[in-house]
Amino acid sequence: MMKRLDRTEIIFKIVSYVLLTLFALACLYPFIFILSNSISSRTATEAGTIYLWPNAFNVSAYAETFSQKAFWISYCNTFFVTMYGTLVSMLVAICGAYALSKPRLMFGRGFNFMLVFTMWFNAGMIPTYQNFLRFGVTNIYMFIIALGFNAFNIILLRNYFASVPTEIEEAATIDGATEFQIMMRVYVPMSKSSIVTVAMFYAVARWNGYMWAQMLLVSTDWPLTVYIRKTVEEVARQIEETGSAGLDYSSYSLRYAFIVCSIIPVIVIYPKLQKYFAAGVNVGGVKE
Repeated sequence: MMKRLDRTEIIFKIVSYVLLTLFALACLYPFIFILSNSISSRTATEAGTIYLWPNAFNVSAYAETFSQKAFWISYCNTFFVTMYGTLVSMLVAICGAYALSKPRLMFGRGFNFMLVFTMWFNAGMIPTYQNFLRFGVTNIYMFIIALGFNAFNIILLRNYFASVPTEIEEAATIDGATEFQIMMRVYVPMSKSSIVTVAMFYAVARWNGYMWAQMLLVSTDWPLTVYIRKTVEEVARQIEETGSAGLDYSSYSLRYAFIVCSIIPVIVIYPKLQKYFAAGVNVGGVKE
């Protein structure tokens, strides 16, 4: 028989749901605002009268966005950098974290210290930029390799790998498994939730990456973030110099249209991976 809630529990639940609903609406409102302004008339957008619902439905900003060949090239560049950049980074992170999680690793404490040291101190932006140029990080392929290392994410995976029971590894070793087989067939499947989480960190960083991309890459290799910034600045400058006569959209609508197009893949993919974030650890593992 279900236990009835007392008055304090009912009040707590009501307040909790109300606060969570308000918080969710506060997070959702910026997206609604951007979407509404991107499909509203130029007059309403420039007047700043759009707060929730669109006014005088107008998709000219999206038509202008989709008609630009450079937009699709930058979109493809972003997918390329995100996909292969994440794969390269995860390959480095998994191999490095597995090795550093082993107490038997020779000079393991020194390697771990050097890894953490890079999080405390760095050479600075200008020396890092000069190193990138010296090693030829001027194209999209070298760009993926140069940014393929993140100490914090490796530490996250290292700590996760270290929590795997040693009995499972010993059983695999008795069965004749090599180190690579143990890593790929034992540690990786048992650490799926942490691996997906770290992969999401890498993917979001690659998708939103701007600073190093605009400093190192040429225009044909620009990702979407750099292209949006350059295009918005160019359109704003043209409107300031020649006026906006003849345009059906506002420069703000074009800006918002870019933003909506850039976040659609994240909105589609993230819910499919969210289930791994709360996944259990060592399900079905050997218990001591």
